[in-house]
Amino acid sequence: MDSVLRAENISKSFGPIEVLSGISLDLRPGEIHAVIGENGAGKSTLMRILSGHLAPTKGNLYLNEQPITFAGPTDAESHGIVLVHQEILLAEDLTVAQNLFLGREIKRFGFVDDRTMRERTRGILAELGTRIDPDHEVRRLSIADRQLVQIARALLVPHKVVAFDEPTAVLTPIEAESLFAIIRRLREHGVAVLYISHRLNEVKAIADRVTVLRDGRHIATRDIEGLEPLGMARLMVGRDMSKLYPDKPATASDQVILSVRDMAVPGYVENASFTLKHGEILGFGGLIGAGRTELFEGLVGLRPSLGQITLRGETVHFRDAREAMAAGIVYLSEDRKGKGLLLQQNLRINLSLAALDKFTRGSLIDVGAEEKALDGAIKDFDIRTRSRDLLAGQLSGGNQQKLLLAKMMLLQPRIIIIDEPTRGVDIGTKEQIYRFIAGLAENGLSVIVISSEMQELIGLCHRVIVMRNGRVAGEVAQADLSEDSIVYLATGVHEERAAEIAAGHA
Repeated sequence: MDSVLRAENISKSFGPIEVLSGISLDLRPGEIHAVIGENGAGKSTLMRILSGHLAPTKGNLYLNEQPITFAGPTDAESHGIVLVHQEILLAEDLTVAQNLFLGREIKRFGFVDDRTMRERTRGILAELGTRIDPDHEVRRLSIADRQLVQIARALLVPHKVVAFDEPTAVLTPIEAESLFAIIRRLREHGVAVLYISHRLNEVKAIADRVTVLRDGRHIATRDIEGLEPLGMARLMVGRDMSKLYPDKPATASDQVILSVRDMAVPGYVENASFTLKHGEILGFGGLIGAGRTELFEGLVGLRPSLGQITLRGETVHFRDAREAMAAGIVYLSEDRKGKGLLLQQNLRINLSLAALDKFTRGSLIDVGAEEKALDGAIKDFDIRTRSRDLLAGQLSGGNQQKLLLAKMMLLQPRIIIIDEPTRGVDIGTKEQIYRFIAGLAENGLSVIVISSEMQELIGLCHRVIVMRNGRVAGEVAQADLSEDSIVYLATGVHEERAAEIAAGHA
Protein backbone atom coordinates (compact mmCIF):
# COMPACT_ATOMS: atom_id res chain seq x y z
CA MET A 1 0.00 0.00 0.00
CA ASP A 2 1.32 3.47 -0.92
CA SER A 3 1.95 5.84 1.95
CA VAL A 4 0.17 9.16 2.34
CA LEU A 5 3.18 10.65 4.16
CA ARG A 6 6.68 9.20 4.17
CA ALA A 7 9.95 10.24 5.81
CA GLU A 8 13.16 9.01 4.24
CA ASN A 9 16.52 9.12 6.08
CA ILE A 10 15.49 12.08 8.23
CA SER A 11 18.20 13.54 10.48
CA LYS A 12 18.00 16.60 12.72
CA SER A 13 20.77 18.45 14.49
CA PHE A 14 20.69 21.39 16.88
CA GLY A 15 24.16 22.88 16.54
CA PRO A 16 26.67 20.04 16.91
CA ILE A 17 24.12 17.77 18.63
CA GLU A 18 22.33 15.25 16.40
CA VAL A 19 18.96 14.25 17.91
CA LEU A 20 17.65 12.23 14.95
CA SER A 21 19.82 10.06 12.72
CA GLY A 22 18.60 8.52 9.47
CA ILE A 23 14.97 7.88 10.44
CA SER A 24 12.59 6.42 7.84
CA LEU A 25 8.86 6.08 8.48
CA ASP A 26 5.78 5.63 6.33
CA LEU A 27 2.19 6.49 7.27
CA ARG A 28 -0.51 4.61 5.37
CA PRO A 29 -4.15 5.60 4.80
CA GLY A 30 -6.49 3.86 7.22
CA GLU A 31 -3.72 2.83 9.63
CA ILE A 32 -2.76 3.78 13.18
CA HIS A 33 1.03 3.90 13.43
CA ALA A 34 2.47 4.30 16.93
CA VAL A 35 5.93 5.70 17.65
CA ILE A 36 7.39 4.79 21.03
CA GLY A 37 10.67 5.35 22.83
CA GLU A 38 12.16 6.76 26.01
CA ASN A 39 12.16 10.48 26.74
CA GLY A 40 14.80 12.02 24.52
CA ALA A 41 14.53 9.26 21.91
CA GLY A 42 13.44 11.82 19.28
CA LYS A 43 9.71 11.04 18.98
CA SER A 44 8.42 14.59 19.34
CA THR A 45 11.19 15.97 17.12
CA LEU A 46 10.21 13.54 14.37
CA MET A 47 6.55 14.45 14.77
CA ARG A 48 7.34 18.17 14.55
CA ILE A 49 9.25 17.57 11.32
CA LEU A 50 6.39 15.59 9.81
CA SER A 51 3.93 18.37 10.69
CA GLY A 52 6.01 21.29 9.40
CA HIS A 53 7.07 22.73 12.77
CA LEU A 54 10.73 21.89 12.14
CA ALA A 55 12.79 21.42 8.99
CA PRO A 56 15.03 18.33 8.80
CA THR A 57 18.78 18.83 8.61
CA LYS A 58 18.99 15.90 6.17
CA GLY A 59 16.51 13.65 4.44
CA ASN A 60 13.26 14.09 2.56
CA LEU A 61 9.49 14.03 3.04
CA TYR A 62 7.03 12.62 0.50
CA LEU A 63 3.29 13.36 0.38
CA ASN A 64 1.39 10.85 -1.77
CA GLU A 65 4.83 9.74 -3.00
CA GLN A 66 5.70 13.24 -4.25
CA PRO A 67 8.60 15.19 -2.64
CA ILE A 68 7.39 18.01 -0.43
CA THR A 69 8.86 20.68 1.82
CA PHE A 70 6.56 22.37 4.33
CA ALA A 71 7.05 26.11 4.85
CA GLY A 72 5.61 25.75 8.37
CA PRO A 73 2.75 24.17 10.31
CA THR A 74 0.10 26.24 8.50
CA ASP A 75 1.42 24.98 5.18
CA ALA A 76 1.36 21.40 6.50
CA GLU A 77 -2.26 21.86 7.68
CA SER A 78 -3.22 23.14 4.23
CA HIS A 79 -1.96 19.80 2.88
CA GLY A 80 -4.00 17.89 5.48
CA ILE A 81 -1.26 17.20 8.07
CA VAL A 82 -2.55 18.04 11.57
CA LEU A 83 -0.69 17.81 14.89
CA VAL A 84 -2.32 17.57 18.33
CA HIS A 85 0.39 18.91 20.62
CA GLN A 86 1.38 17.43 23.97
CA GLU A 87 1.58 20.95 25.40
CA ILE A 88 -1.67 22.89 25.78
CA LEU A 89 -1.60 25.73 23.24
CA LEU A 90 -4.83 27.61 23.82
CA ALA A 91 -5.74 31.24 24.54
CA GLU A 92 -6.89 31.18 28.17
CA ASP A 93 -8.94 34.39 28.02
CA LEU A 94 -11.03 33.23 25.05
CA THR A 95 -14.00 30.88 25.14
CA VAL A 96 -13.85 27.27 24.02
CA ALA A 97 -15.64 28.06 20.75
CA GLN A 98 -13.40 31.06 20.09
CA ASN A 99 -10.32 28.86 20.58
CA LEU A 100 -11.58 26.19 18.20
CA PHE A 101 -12.10 28.74 15.43
CA LEU A 102 -9.25 31.12 16.24
CA GLY A 103 -7.74 32.22 12.93
CA ARG A 104 -10.45 30.34 10.99
CA GLU A 105 -13.59 32.17 12.16
CA ILE A 106 -16.91 31.49 10.40
CA LYS A 107 -18.42 34.68 9.03
CA ARG A 108 -21.85 35.67 7.80
CA PHE A 109 -22.49 38.93 5.98
CA GLY A 110 -18.97 40.01 6.95
CA PHE A 111 -19.47 39.40 10.69
CA VAL A 112 -18.25 36.57 12.88
CA ASP A 113 -21.02 33.98 13.17
CA ASP A 114 -20.75 33.10 16.88
CA ARG A 115 -23.92 31.01 16.89
CA THR A 116 -22.72 28.65 14.16
CA MET A 117 -19.29 28.34 15.77
CA ARG A 118 -20.89 27.45 19.11
CA GLU A 119 -23.10 24.81 17.47
CA ARG A 120 -20.20 23.21 15.62
CA THR A 121 -18.08 23.32 18.77
CA ARG A 122 -20.82 21.61 20.77
CA GLY A 123 -21.11 18.92 18.12
CA ILE A 124 -17.45 17.98 17.91
CA LEU A 125 -17.07 18.05 21.69
CA ALA A 126 -20.03 15.67 21.93
CA GLU A 127 -18.22 13.33 19.52
CA LEU A 128 -15.30 13.36 21.97
CA GLY A 129 -17.67 12.34 24.74
CA THR A 130 -17.60 15.57 26.71
CA ARG A 131 -20.17 18.24 27.54
CA ILE A 132 -17.80 21.17 27.89
CA ASP A 133 -19.70 24.44 27.50
CA PRO A 134 -18.58 26.22 24.29
CA ASP A 135 -19.04 29.57 26.10
CA HIS A 136 -16.70 28.75 29.00
CA GLU A 137 -13.40 30.58 29.11
CA VAL A 138 -10.48 28.16 28.74
CA ARG A 139 -8.90 29.41 31.98
CA ARG A 140 -11.87 27.90 33.86
CA LEU A 141 -11.26 24.40 32.45
CA SER A 142 -9.27 21.56 33.98
CA ILE A 143 -6.10 20.38 32.23
CA ALA A 144 -8.00 17.34 30.93
CA ASP A 145 -10.76 19.47 29.43
CA ARG A 146 -8.20 21.77 27.84
CA GLN A 147 -6.62 18.77 26.14
CA LEU A 148 -10.00 17.71 24.77
CA VAL A 149 -10.55 21.25 23.43
CA GLN A 150 -7.15 21.13 21.75
CA ILE A 151 -7.99 17.77 20.13
CA ALA A 152 -11.33 19.17 18.95
CA ARG A 153 -9.58 22.20 17.40
CA ALA A 154 -7.25 19.92 15.42
CA LEU A 155 -10.07 17.73 14.13
CA LEU A 156 -11.92 20.75 12.67
CA VAL A 157 -9.24 20.97 9.94
CA PRO A 158 -9.70 18.77 6.83
CA HIS A 159 -7.11 16.05 7.40
CA LYS A 160 -5.24 13.23 5.68
CA VAL A 161 -2.83 12.64 8.57
CA VAL A 162 -3.54 13.35 12.25
CA ALA A 163 -0.61 13.11 14.67
CA PHE A 164 -1.29 12.75 18.40
CA ASP A 165 1.51 13.49 20.87
CA GLU A 166 0.67 11.92 24.28
CA PRO A 167 -3.06 12.74 23.89
CA THR A 168 -4.28 10.77 26.92
CA ALA A 169 -1.69 11.96 29.46
CA VAL A 170 -4.30 14.08 31.28
CA LEU A 171 -7.47 12.17 30.39
CA THR A 172 -9.52 9.81 32.53
CA PRO A 173 -9.99 6.23 31.25
CA ILE A 174 -13.52 7.11 30.14
CA GLU A 175 -12.31 10.21 28.26
CA ALA A 176 -9.49 8.16 26.73
CA GLU A 177 -11.95 5.54 25.44
CA SER A 178 -13.98 8.30 23.79
CA LEU A 179 -10.80 9.53 22.11
CA PHE A 180 -9.93 6.01 20.94
CA ALA A 181 -13.37 5.74 19.36
CA ILE A 182 -12.65 8.95 17.44
CA ILE A 183 -9.22 7.67 16.36
CA ARG A 184 -10.70 4.38 15.14
CA ARG A 185 -13.32 6.35 13.22
CA LEU A 186 -10.54 8.35 11.57
CA ARG A 187 -8.91 5.07 10.52
CA GLU A 188 -12.21 3.81 9.08
CA HIS A 189 -12.44 7.00 7.00
CA GLY A 190 -9.00 6.39 5.49
CA VAL A 191 -7.05 8.88 7.62
CA ALA A 192 -3.48 7.99 8.57
CA VAL A 193 -2.97 8.34 12.33
CA LEU A 194 0.42 8.83 13.98
CA TYR A 195 0.23 8.09 17.70
CA ILE A 196 2.89 8.82 20.31
CA SER A 197 2.35 7.48 23.82
CA HIS A 198 4.30 6.17 26.80
CA ARG A 199 1.30 4.05 27.77
CA LEU A 200 2.18 0.78 26.10
CA ASN A 201 -1.14 -0.89 26.95
CA GLU A 202 -2.83 1.88 24.95
CA VAL A 203 -0.47 1.29 22.04
CA LYS A 204 -1.27 -2.42 22.11
CA ALA A 205 -4.99 -1.69 22.15
CA ILE A 206 -5.13 0.87 19.35
CA ALA A 207 -2.13 0.62 16.98
CA ASP A 208 -1.71 -1.41 13.78
CA ARG A 209 2.06 -0.94 13.58
CA VAL A 210 4.71 0.29 16.00
CA THR A 211 8.01 2.03 15.34
CA VAL A 212 10.57 2.08 18.16
CA LEU A 213 13.17 4.86 18.50
CA ARG A 214 16.13 4.85 20.86
CA ASP A 215 18.64 7.70 21.19
CA GLY A 216 17.45 9.27 17.93
CA ARG A 217 17.82 6.06 15.91
CA HIS A 218 15.36 3.61 14.39
CA ILE A 219 15.34 0.33 16.32
CA ALA A 220 12.42 -1.56 14.81
CA THR A 221 9.07 -1.31 13.05
CA ARG A 222 6.70 -4.18 13.87
CA ASP A 223 3.10 -5.18 13.32
CA ILE A 224 1.23 -4.98 16.62
CA GLU A 225 0.02 -8.57 16.33
CA GLY A 226 2.22 -10.71 18.55
CA LEU A 227 3.99 -7.71 20.13
CA GLU A 228 3.12 -7.30 23.80
CA PRO A 229 3.78 -4.24 26.02
CA LEU A 230 6.71 -5.98 27.75
CA GLY A 231 8.30 -6.67 24.37
CA MET A 232 7.82 -3.00 23.40
CA ALA A 233 9.50 -1.92 26.63
CA ARG A 234 12.50 -4.15 25.97
CA LEU A 235 12.91 -2.66 22.50
CA MET A 236 12.62 0.86 23.91
CA VAL A 237 15.18 0.60 26.69
CA GLY A 238 17.35 -2.29 25.52
CA ARG A 239 16.99 -4.23 28.78
CA ASP A 240 14.53 -6.43 30.64
CA MET A 241 11.64 -4.42 32.12
CA SER A 242 9.72 -7.33 33.68
CA LYS A 243 10.09 -5.85 37.18
CA LEU A 244 8.93 -2.27 36.80
CA TYR A 245 8.04 -1.66 40.45
CA PRO A 246 10.59 -2.07 43.27
CA ASP A 247 9.76 -4.08 46.35
CA LYS A 248 7.67 -2.01 48.72
CA PRO A 249 9.73 -0.88 51.69
CA ALA A 250 8.44 -2.03 55.06
CA THR A 251 6.71 0.81 56.87
CA ALA A 252 9.21 2.02 59.46
CA SER A 253 6.64 2.37 62.23
CA ASP A 254 2.98 3.00 63.00
CA GLN A 255 3.86 6.53 64.08
CA VAL A 256 1.50 9.08 62.52
CA ILE A 257 3.50 12.02 61.18
CA LEU A 258 0.60 13.92 59.56
CA SER A 259 -3.08 13.93 60.47
CA VAL A 260 -5.74 15.81 58.49
CA ARG A 261 -9.26 16.15 59.85
CA ASP A 262 -12.33 17.59 58.12
CA MET A 263 -10.31 19.42 55.48
CA ALA A 264 -12.42 21.60 53.20
CA VAL A 265 -11.33 23.50 50.10
CA PRO A 266 -14.30 25.70 49.15
CA GLY A 267 -15.81 24.59 45.86
CA TYR A 268 -13.70 21.45 45.59
CA VAL A 269 -13.32 19.36 48.77
CA GLU A 270 -15.50 18.64 51.80
CA ASN A 271 -14.72 16.86 55.08
CA ALA A 272 -11.57 15.06 53.93
CA SER A 273 -9.70 13.19 56.67
CA PHE A 274 -6.64 10.94 56.51
CA THR A 275 -3.38 10.08 58.28
CA LEU A 276 0.16 9.60 56.97
CA LYS A 277 2.67 7.40 58.77
CA HIS A 278 6.42 7.68 59.14
CA GLY A 279 8.16 5.92 56.22
CA GLU A 280 4.92 5.26 54.35
CA ILE A 281 3.98 5.64 50.69
CA LEU A 282 0.32 6.68 50.74
CA GLY A 283 -1.60 6.75 47.47
CA PHE A 284 -4.50 9.00 46.47
CA GLY A 285 -6.69 7.69 43.65
CA GLY A 286 -9.92 8.72 41.99
CA LEU A 287 -11.18 10.10 38.72
CA ILE A 288 -9.85 13.40 37.41
CA GLY A 289 -11.95 16.13 39.04
CA ALA A 290 -12.44 14.16 42.27
CA GLY A 291 -10.62 16.86 44.27
CA ARG A 292 -7.27 15.16 44.91
CA THR A 293 -5.07 17.97 43.61
CA GLU A 294 -7.21 20.67 45.24
CA LEU A 295 -7.04 18.88 48.60
CA PHE A 296 -3.26 19.02 48.69
CA GLU A 297 -3.03 22.50 47.21
CA GLY A 298 -5.23 23.52 50.15
CA LEU A 299 -3.08 21.61 52.63
CA VAL A 300 0.17 23.37 51.57
CA GLY A 301 -1.38 26.85 51.33
CA LEU A 302 -1.84 27.15 47.58
CA ARG A 303 -5.63 27.43 48.02
CA PRO A 304 -7.81 28.71 50.89
CA SER A 305 -8.76 25.81 53.17
CA LEU A 306 -10.41 24.93 56.44
CA GLY A 307 -9.85 22.01 58.78
CA GLN A 308 -7.37 20.65 61.29
CA ILE A 309 -3.82 19.72 60.28
CA THR A 310 -1.56 18.07 62.86
CA LEU A 311 2.11 17.73 61.95
CA ARG A 312 4.30 15.70 64.30
CA GLY A 313 1.83 16.28 67.12
CA GLU A 314 1.43 20.04 66.61
CA THR A 315 -1.52 21.84 65.03
CA VAL A 316 -0.45 23.86 61.98
CA HIS A 317 -2.01 25.92 59.21
CA PHE A 318 0.02 27.02 56.20
CA ARG A 319 -0.73 30.40 54.66
CA ASP A 320 1.44 29.66 51.63
CA ALA A 321 3.71 27.01 50.16
CA ARG A 322 6.84 28.56 51.70
CA GLU A 323 5.47 27.98 55.21
CA ALA A 324 4.77 24.36 54.26
CA MET A 325 8.30 23.94 52.89
CA ALA A 326 9.78 25.46 56.01
CA ALA A 327 7.85 22.85 58.01
CA GLY A 328 9.30 20.04 55.88
CA ILE A 329 6.43 19.45 53.42
CA VAL A 330 6.99 19.85 49.68
CA TYR A 331 4.40 19.55 46.92
CA LEU A 332 5.37 18.66 43.34
CA SER A 333 2.61 19.92 41.05
CA GLU A 334 1.09 17.77 38.30
CA ASP A 335 1.60 20.81 36.02
CA ARG A 336 5.39 20.82 35.99
CA LYS A 337 5.49 23.11 32.94
CA GLY A 338 3.04 25.69 34.28
CA LYS A 339 3.69 25.58 38.04
CA GLY A 340 6.77 23.48 38.72
CA LEU A 341 9.53 24.91 36.52
CA LEU A 342 10.54 28.16 34.86
CA LEU A 343 10.76 26.87 31.31
CA GLN A 344 12.65 29.92 29.98
CA GLN A 345 15.38 29.70 32.63
CA ASN A 346 18.38 27.39 32.72
CA LEU A 347 18.76 24.25 34.79
CA ARG A 348 20.89 25.89 37.49
CA ILE A 349 18.35 28.63 38.23
CA ASN A 350 15.46 26.16 38.30
CA LEU A 351 17.28 23.80 40.63
CA SER A 352 18.24 26.36 43.25
CA LEU A 353 15.16 28.61 43.21
CA ALA A 354 13.13 26.95 46.00
CA ALA A 355 16.19 26.63 48.25
CA LEU A 356 17.83 29.93 47.32
CA ASP A 357 18.75 30.68 50.94
CA LYS A 358 21.26 27.82 50.75
CA PHE A 359 23.09 29.55 47.91
CA THR A 360 23.25 33.16 49.11
CA ARG A 361 26.28 34.77 50.68
CA GLY A 362 25.09 38.07 52.10
CA SER A 363 23.27 39.76 49.25
CA LEU A 364 25.02 37.70 46.55
CA ILE A 365 24.19 34.32 45.01
CA ASP A 366 27.02 31.78 45.09
CA VAL A 367 26.90 30.62 41.46
CA GLY A 368 29.73 28.17 42.10
CA ALA A 369 27.68 26.45 44.80
CA GLU A 370 24.69 26.33 42.43
CA GLU A 371 26.84 24.75 39.73
CA LYS A 372 28.11 22.15 42.20
CA ALA A 373 24.54 21.34 43.23
CA LEU A 374 23.58 20.98 39.57
CA ASP A 375 26.47 18.57 39.04
CA GLY A 376 25.13 16.47 41.90
CA ALA A 377 21.54 16.61 40.63
CA ILE A 378 22.53 15.56 37.11
CA LYS A 379 24.41 12.60 38.55
CA ASP A 380 22.04 11.57 41.35
CA PHE A 381 18.83 11.94 39.36
CA ASP A 382 20.26 10.89 35.98
CA ILE A 383 19.12 14.11 34.28
CA ARG A 384 20.01 13.54 30.64
CA THR A 385 20.88 16.74 28.83
CA ARG A 386 23.08 17.44 25.85
CA SER A 387 24.23 20.64 27.57
CA ARG A 388 23.96 21.97 31.12
CA ASP A 389 23.22 25.40 29.59
CA LEU A 390 19.86 24.29 28.17
CA LEU A 391 16.65 25.96 29.26
CA ALA A 392 14.34 23.78 31.36
CA GLY A 393 11.76 23.89 28.57
CA GLN A 394 14.24 22.21 26.22
CA LEU A 395 14.45 19.07 28.35
CA SER A 396 12.28 16.05 27.62
CA GLY A 397 9.28 15.51 29.90
CA GLY A 398 10.99 12.82 31.94
CA ASN A 399 14.08 14.93 32.52
CA GLN A 400 11.92 17.90 33.51
CA GLN A 401 10.32 15.69 36.16
CA LYS A 402 13.74 14.61 37.42
CA LEU A 403 14.83 18.25 37.63
CA LEU A 404 11.68 19.09 39.62
CA LEU A 405 12.38 16.20 42.02
CA ALA A 406 15.97 17.33 42.46
CA LYS A 407 14.82 20.93 43.06
CA MET A 408 12.44 19.92 45.85
CA MET A 409 14.86 17.50 47.50
CA LEU A 410 17.32 20.37 48.06
CA LEU A 411 14.84 21.53 50.73
CA GLN A 412 15.50 18.32 52.70
CA PRO A 413 11.80 17.64 53.30
CA ARG A 414 10.30 15.02 55.60
CA ILE A 415 7.02 14.72 53.65
CA ILE A 416 6.94 14.68 49.85
CA ILE A 417 3.63 15.05 47.97
CA ILE A 418 4.00 14.08 44.29
CA ASP A 419 1.05 14.78 41.98
CA GLU A 420 1.03 12.51 38.87
CA PRO A 421 4.73 11.58 39.21
CA THR A 422 5.05 9.86 35.82
CA ARG A 423 2.60 11.74 33.58
CA GLY A 424 4.09 11.95 30.09
CA VAL A 425 7.14 9.92 31.16
CA ASP A 426 8.55 6.90 29.33
CA ILE A 427 8.76 3.46 30.91
CA GLY A 428 12.51 3.62 31.58
CA THR A 429 12.19 6.92 33.45
CA LYS A 430 9.12 5.56 35.27
CA GLU A 431 11.25 2.77 36.67
CA GLN A 432 13.82 5.31 37.88
CA ILE A 433 11.16 7.49 39.54
CA TYR A 434 9.53 4.49 41.22
CA ARG A 435 12.85 3.39 42.69
CA PHE A 436 13.53 6.93 43.87
CA ILE A 437 10.15 7.08 45.64
CA ALA A 438 10.74 3.69 47.27
CA GLY A 439 14.18 4.90 48.36
CA LEU A 440 12.65 7.93 50.07
CA ALA A 441 10.43 5.68 52.18
CA GLU A 442 13.32 3.32 52.95
CA ASN A 443 15.20 6.33 54.32
CA GLY A 444 12.34 7.18 56.68
CA LEU A 445 10.61 9.92 54.68
CA SER A 446 6.86 9.87 54.10
CA VAL A 447 5.49 10.11 50.57
CA ILE A 448 2.03 10.88 49.19
CA VAL A 449 1.51 9.82 45.56
CA ILE A 450 -1.49 11.27 43.69
CA SER A 451 -2.00 9.25 40.51
CA SER A 452 -4.63 8.49 37.90
CA GLU A 453 -2.80 5.27 36.99
CA MET A 454 -4.22 2.49 39.15
CA GLN A 455 -1.33 0.11 38.50
CA GLU A 456 1.04 2.80 39.71
CA LEU A 457 -0.87 3.12 42.98
CA ILE A 458 -1.05 -0.65 43.40
CA GLY A 459 2.63 -1.19 42.57
CA LEU A 460 4.02 1.60 44.75
CA CYS A 461 1.79 2.30 47.73
CA HIS A 462 1.21 0.78 51.16
CA ARG A 463 -2.37 2.11 51.24
CA VAL A 464 -4.59 3.97 48.80
CA ILE A 465 -7.21 6.57 49.73
CA VAL A 466 -9.81 7.06 47.00
CA MET A 467 -11.71 10.31 46.45
CA ARG A 468 -15.01 10.85 44.67
CA ASN A 469 -16.85 14.13 44.09
CA GLY A 470 -14.69 16.10 46.50
CA ARG A 471 -14.94 13.61 49.37
CA VAL A 472 -12.90 10.69 50.65
CA ALA A 473 -14.83 7.66 49.40
CA GLY A 474 -12.76 5.14 51.33
CA GLU A 475 -9.39 3.52 51.95
CA VAL A 476 -7.94 0.34 50.44
CA ALA A 477 -5.42 -1.54 52.58
CA GLN A 478 -2.32 -3.06 51.02
CA ALA A 479 -3.70 -6.61 51.18
CA ASP A 480 -6.83 -5.53 49.27
CA LEU A 481 -5.20 -3.36 46.60
CA SER A 482 -6.64 -4.11 43.17
CA GLU A 483 -8.03 -2.17 40.23
CA ASP A 484 -11.54 -3.37 41.12
CA SER A 485 -11.26 -2.07 44.69
CA ILE A 486 -10.12 1.37 43.52
CA VAL A 487 -12.72 1.57 40.74
CA TYR A 488 -15.56 0.62 43.08
CA LEU A 489 -14.69 3.51 45.37
CA ALA A 490 -13.80 6.00 42.60
CA THR A 491 -17.03 5.54 40.66
CA GLY A 492 -19.51 4.48 43.33
CA VAL A 493 -21.07 2.20 40.70
CA HIS A 494 -21.39 -0.67 43.15
CA GLU A 495 -22.28 1.23 46.32
CA GLU A 496 -22.66 -1.87 48.50
CA ARG A 497 -19.26 -3.25 47.49
CA ALA A 498 -17.69 0.22 47.86
CA ALA A 499 -19.10 0.47 51.37
CA GLU A 500 -17.55 -2.90 52.28
CA ILE A 501 -14.12 -1.82 51.03
CA ALA A 502 -14.35 1.56 52.78
CA ALA A 503 -15.22 -0.24 56.02
CA GLY A 504 -12.22 -2.52 55.65
CA HIS A 505 -14.24 -5.70 55.08
CA ALA A 506 -13.06 -6.48 51.56
